[in-house]
Amino acid sequence: MVSPVTPETSVAAQTGRPPAATGAHIEVRNVGHWFDGPNGALQVIDELDLQIQPGEFVALLGPSGCGKSTLLRLVAGLEPATTGTLLHDGEPITQPDPSRIVVFQDPTLFPWRTVWDNVALGLQARGLLNTQRHRVDEALRLVGLSAFAKSFPHQLSGGMAQRVALARALVNDPSLLVLDEPLGKLDSLTRLTMQTELVDLWQRQRFSALLVTHDVEEALFMAQRVVVFTERPARVKQVLVNDLPYPRHRGDPRLAELRHQALALLGLDASW
Repeated sequence: MVSPVTPETSVAAQTGRPPAATGAHIEVRNVGHWFDGPNGALQVIDELDLQIQPGEFVALLGPSGCGKSTLLRLVAGLEPATTGTLLHDGEPITQPDPSRIVVFQDPTLFPWRTVWDNVALGLQARGLLNTQRHRVDEALRLVGLSAFAKSFPHQLSGGMAQRVALARALVNDPSLLVLDEPLGKLDSLTRLTMQTELVDLWQRQRFSALLVTHDVEEALFMAQRVVVFTERPARVKQVLVNDLPYPRHRGDPRLAELRHQALALLGLDASW
């Protein structure tokens, strides 16, 4: 489990917002993106506009293959947009940066390195490990894995391995956490637990968060805004605002109402 809530974060729990948000302000302005396909250029994003306010949690929903994960890659700076502009705190996003960290579905831990050494990778690559070793210990504390620092990946459960991946991201003190189906391979019970833990981390650390998921309930439970995309090429179909305070309760009638709206937008509401 993650660390207990502090007096500062109890205020966040009451208000449903991180205290004094310090996360990134992300702007996606008229972005279009194409891939080279066997039959020519394939457009995956079309004239997309989106903003993430500092400290905001935004989730993306849409049909499989519509361009959600591609947008995450553009925001993270892993590749440039074909057209349009992406900004981080007013500055163009042109390359990856430690302030924008991606957590993928697969934890991709190095099996020959301990949990501590896996978390330390980012600091080591930047030449900061000798002077900032304490940040590795703090990141492990945040995700509740201090007791497993000397363990190896094969000794961990799926949920624990994903917590290591989160710690590896948090050690860089990111202002934006980019989450690409990070819980997709977990069993259902672990996934529910990790959803709550991720929200707790977001509230404590005050970063901005951008989540891609195919799980409607997950998006609505975790995020403040859920952006529903069209079929490829991705355009914004509708934005659902979830103003429920945290901690949220899965049986809340408002969540049921929003779920029905989201499923209707995705054409999946016939059985609800």
